[in-house]
Amino acid sequence: MAPLVLVVTSLEDVTADLVINALNTRGVPVARVDPADIGSGLTFGARIGVGAPAWSGRLRTASREVELEEVAAVYYRRPTPYTARFAHLPVQQRDFATAEARHGLGGLLSSLEGAQYVNHPAAVTRADFKPAQLRMAAQLGFTIPPTLVTNDAETARNFAVDHGPVVYKSFRGLPPDEGGRAGALWTQRVAPDTFDDALAVTAHLFQAEVPKTGDVRVTVVGRQVFAQQVAAPDGSLDWRRGDWSELMHAPITVPAPVETTLHSYLAAFGLVFGCFDFALTGDGDEPEHWIWIECNPNGQWGWLPDAGAITEAFANILSGKEAAVHDHARRA
Repeated sequence: MAPLVLVVTSLEDVTADLVINALNTRGVPVARVDPADIGSGLTFGARIGVGAPAWSGRLRTASREVELEEVAAVYYRRPTPYTARFAHLPVQQRDFATAEARHGLGGLLSSLEGAQYVNHPAAVTRADFKPAQLRMAAQLGFTIPPTLVTNDAETARNFAVDHGPVVYKSFRGLPPDEGGRAGALWTQRVAPDTFDDALAVTAHLFQAEVPKTGDVRVTVVGRQVFAQQVAAPDGSLDWRRGDWSELMHAPITVPAPVETTLHSYLAAFGLVFGCFDFALTGDGDEPEHWIWIECNPNGQWGWLPDAGAITEAFANILSGKEAAVHDHARRA
């Protein structure tokens, strides 16, 4: 069999569809798998041993058979959580089956010899914690907003006195409710007189509000950088909260020092790809300044006006047209 690209994601992933179509157009063999299909719809067997130090074997889906040793690249997108596969089981059985599938099948898919991962799931996990993101960004020289992580009301009030006005940001999105509907908590301004002992229940992230004049989304794929200034029609604090089809976009040039540091950031976490958000400050009387907000190591980009070019950048890396940016980005 010819070397192929393994796309690990859910069936409904339209962003992955863009990349798969581009690879198909190039004649690159592609196999799509959702690990949560484990069962009759997804079977596998892999071996390793003395004299054979790499996993070899076969993975079968309803429509494909994949020889693991033929996988040249893995596009690890957004697979269905294993918990969904075992949701019907009693709690103990569900948790056991989920852990076994994640460590067994997930472990195999994360340990394919010589495969180019975009991105490796272990690297995504490391880079997904906002405290780690902020520390790395600050160490590399990005300007970041003063930030507090706390569960103490008095500490939060003191931070607001020192750095107000302040905003609250969640670390993660809302999980699906009983009906399967997902939700989100947008960045929002908060008043310190609302802080009370309820903060002690869990962790909270507060930041000094950036007096921004604009927002920028920067998508980095390998050595290629794509940047769009993004604005909501209503000028809301968080452009993500409205109708994305109504967002206004304009291409923007990333300053050379910022671009260099973007690549250093990805290299530090062993990433090949990342979606960065920046806030712009300054006006016509002073230079524009880029304030680092966050990096999503598995962010969405299919909605951007330059999605076509981004798709081709992914296809270049996965098909071997562009070498890995850093050797350690191949394997976390």
